[in-house]
Amino acid sequence: MHSKKQTPEKYYVGIDVGSASVRAALVDGFGTVMAHAEQPIQIWEPQPDHYEQSSADIWAACCSVTKKVVSGVDASRIRGVGFDATCSLVVVDKQFQPLAVNCEGQNYRNVIMWMDHRAVSQVERINATQHRVLSYVGGVMSVEMQPPKLLWIKENLQESCWEKAGHFFDLPDFLSWKATGATARSLCTVVCKWSYTSDKGWDDSFWKMIGLEDLVEDKYEKIGNHVLSPGESVGKGLTPEAAKDLGLPEGIAVAASLIDAHAGGLGVIGADVKGHNLPCENQPITSRVAMICGTSSCHMGVSETPVFVPGVWGPYFSAMVPGLWLNEGGQSATGKLIDHVVRGHVAFPELQAKAAASAHSIYTYLNSHLDLIKKSSPVGFLTVDLHVWPDFHGNRSPLTDLTLKGMVVGLTLSQGLDELALIYLATIQAIALGTRHILETMQAAGHHINTLFLCGGLSKNPLFVQMHADITGKPVVLSKEVESVLVGAAILGACASGDFASIQEAMAKMGKVGRVVQPNHEHKRFYDKKYEVFLKLVEHQREYRSIMNSF
Repeated sequence: MHSKKQTPEKYYVGIDVGSASVRAALVDGFGTVMAHAEQPIQIWEPQPDHYEQSSADIWAACCSVTKKVVSGVDASRIRGVGFDATCSLVVVDKQFQPLAVNCEGQNYRNVIMWMDHRAVSQVERINATQHRVLSYVGGVMSVEMQPPKLLWIKENLQESCWEKAGHFFDLPDFLSWKATGATARSLCTVVCKWSYTSDKGWDDSFWKMIGLEDLVEDKYEKIGNHVLSPGESVGKGLTPEAAKDLGLPEGIAVAASLIDAHAGGLGVIGADVKGHNLPCENQPITSRVAMICGTSSCHMGVSETPVFVPGVWGPYFSAMVPGLWLNEGGQSATGKLIDHVVRGHVAFPELQAKAAASAHSIYTYLNSHLDLIKKSSPVGFLTVDLHVWPDFHGNRSPLTDLTLKGMVVGLTLSQGLDELALIYLATIQAIALGTRHILETMQAAGHHINTLFLCGGLSKNPLFVQMHADITGKPVVLSKEVESVLVGAAILGACASGDFASIQEAMAKMGKVGRVVQPNHEHKRFYDKKYEVFLKLVEHQREYRSIMNSF
């Protein structure tokens, strides 16, 4: 645990459930993280593309990290709690006990993770309906959303799970229920992942068309018929049991939650940029995109009127910033992809040993090694003959093609540390080129974007940040607080407490600019050429697959 406690007037607790760990932070009214703690959570992969977790394990970790960050703090100063989490699916029975989402009948494994791709057949059938609600998810529903997962459960676990289920929660909503006992859902989760629309609510015809008419019959009680805006106070605050579990006072305000990426967006996108010489200064917030980059990456852009972007989720009204429409692009594997490429290389043991000997992380060591081998050329130019297509886990945006695979062009027989550093660099560049592809698609549809705001684990890697600036040609703003997702969760708690009149007010007060990374425009021609090659790679993949499909 890291701590830098002082004695400001009011505190808020932000709790963030990521893919592999739970984190909590104690945050003051100026957005300063006073203390934070982290604890890993378990992931099961019983078969390829099946990823499961335990809601009990997740809640226990929430309690552990929260107790750590509030230890020694005057409880009367803690005004509110906000949760964010991955958009994973939690299943409980009518007594709120966990139900197995697997054929093994392991009830404690009752969470289908966001990155689980078991429901491919189901999502293909849903998309074949061409129902009007699909226009709000870029025209194509993702396998990572909840309707295909629900349909998979009905078709594969009807007796053991579907018929016994009392509630299907998005993980952020499960956490607010666990804290308050109220089954209200967040507008963020139901709009972004469940097909709810902010103007018409649930669409009976959609659920009936895809074969889940049972959810309509009980008036949506199992998936939520009471919806709150993010930051609204839920129920009567912390229950006595939850207060004891978390080490917090009973009755303090608990906010309607957010998906983790949206909390990151909330923590950075509204920051005051005066004096930083940025093109978004004195421009509306709609000129900004928040990029939350961790295991996966999300690209959050807002607009005053709905913008329909092919292959990009949304537009979702008030799903992140109240009163604005949200579009959400994304890449299903970014941090996970970099880890996969680096750790799977034959030279990884050598890298690990040398990084440990120099007391650096493997990525700090790789960045230094690239500086050693670049000679007189810029680091990025080392990949002139090495190109990566990064969709090792399918393409979320803007091509919405789950079947796309990763590609590497330019391999040699060399297997040393130099080659590992180069494939690491080429992978980071490919992720940044994918971001450029998403941004260009959003701009072609009507967004006007001039500045990127980055947060999440990958934003701590200077090479990752610089490549995104150089390849997109846009300045990158990094938050003063590295833990922007936690600040976003705390902003929710601050709003629920009533200490701020609106989310926008809290965003401006609690979001702070740290560092600005400018693009090197002298490198523009090189990255324009890399982008041409990048787009050719997917053309070639589709061409060779077409040839093989005719076999």
